[in-house]
Amino acid sequence: MSESWKLSAFAPKPVIQRALLAHDEIEDWDSDVVISGREVAEDRPHDWVLEAWYSAKPGKAEKRAVAALFDKIAPMFSVEKLPDEDWLTLSQQGVDPIRAGRFHIHTPEHAPAADAVNFAIPASQAFGTGQHETTAGCLAMLDGMKQRGIIARNIADVGTGTGLLAFAALQLWPRALATASDIDDVCAEVVASNCALNGVREGARPGELTMVIADGMQHPLLDARGPYDLLIANILAGPLVELAPDFAKSVVPGGNLLLAGLLETQEPRVRRAYRNNGFRLAARMVNGDWSILWLRKRRI
Repeated sequence: MSESWKLSAFAPKPVIQRALLAHDEIEDWDSDVVISGREVAEDRPHDWVLEAWYSAKPGKAEKRAVAALFDKIAPMFSVEKLPDEDWLTLSQQGVDPIRAGRFHIHTPEHAPAADAVNFAIPASQAFGTGQHETTAGCLAMLDGMKQRGIIARNIADVGTGTGLLAFAALQLWPRALATASDIDDVCAEVVASNCALNGVREGARPGELTMVIADGMQHPLLDARGPYDLLIANILAGPLVELAPDFAKSVVPGGNLLLAGLLETQEPRVRRAYRNNGFRLAARMVNGDWSILWLRKRRI
């Protein structure tokens, strides 16, 4: 069994959350290095730790890579050697299942829930596992949209990561045409693996998921399959603002847009960009420090 090491960086909750989002934007991050974040203890909800898991002792280069995720704030580091166990299994310990609406998201090491729609997502896939408040908020909002009678026949999940939100949308609207995309080509393999793990059919027919690698909406298939009556984008505030005109062209009049990845403090700027492109607010949710927005495109 190879060695297992953990590098921990301690900082307040918002700082760790921003670092996790920064990590998700790095295209050439070493896929063998797992990153996760959590509160230090239940009675200290504002004190968080970012953990990076390695199969060899992390040195100065590894510390610099993790420190670079933090914007102008140098975290406190600790390095520890772990027992001789599989480091990936260790990294997934402590990643508790979450419940969001009707959905129960868990790692393969945890049992499914009998009273929920279950998705198993390995914790080594750092963003889009359901653990982040933006992803959990999107799951809850999708469930709420279904309960309010929304019908989706053509769905796109832009910036899909693990594929989880696309899986949830297909569960809610099983006859829909579904397309998932991400700018990171690693996600194609991740989504395919998670489809197999969760019994999601891949393909181009209704009820199946098609995955493409694309920067925003810039892909012939995304263009050909649009416009959409439900478009999901759990990314970051800056790209959401930039993509507002493209999303407006890609959503049918009266169609639905689910946006996340923005801090509550960034919400006014995002909402203004979409209001200027013909969207109105249908509902909003705040999960932790993060806003989740359900917008609808005006019919006029």
